[in-house]
This record gives sequence, C-alpha cells and structure tokens, in this order.
Amino acid sequence: MPKHLPYRVKQSFGGVLDIDFPLHAQTASAVRVSQLLSATLACIDHELRILGETANGDVLQALAMALAVRAGMIEAPRDLTDTLAGDLVRSALSAVPKSPAYRGPVGHA
Repeated sequence: MPKHLPYRVKQSFGGVLDIDFPLHAQTASAVRVSQLLSATLACIDHELRILGETANGDVLQALAMALAVRAGMIEAPRDLTDTLAGDLVRSALSAVPKSPAYRGPVGHA
C-alpha cells in the first residue's frame, strides 16, 4: 500500500489547503520530508516578506531551478535523477486540490 503524507497549509489570506501527498516507494523518512517541506515553505514566506511583491512565476522558476541543482548534485546517472525529479513533481502537483480561492492572474514566468 502506498505511503502518504497528510499536509495542511495555511495561506496568508486565511485559506487552508489540505493535501494528501503520495510518497515515493523508497521514501526513507516521511518525517524528514515533512520537516524539509515546512522549512522550505517557511523560508520562501520569510524571503517574500523581505523582498516585497514578487511574481508567482518567479517563485516557481526559482523552485524549479533549486530542484534541478539538487538533482544534479546526486551522484547517479542523469537520466535517472531527471526522471525521478519529474515523477516526484507530477505526483506532488496531482495531489494539490484545485484552489477555490483564485485571486486573479498568476503572472508570467
């Protein structure tokens, strides 16, 4: 049976996202995944408060680049890490419910 990580996100405008993320079959620690996710989101929120208005596309682009860097740091065949990273992103994206709190255009990356 696949493992899942239930995760709740409180959005700055008061909304809540409840997400049931599927975990990869070889996940070593769901606790560490949760801790890293929370730390990453907290860091982004902190930086955005300091930087001020920032396009959503710019945030997503920076995160995509960070994922590419981390995948590139793994000592494994490139096609393996590229496939794994892509699969993990698609799986995570499919777990996020469509937000009923649409607040206008998302901007351009």
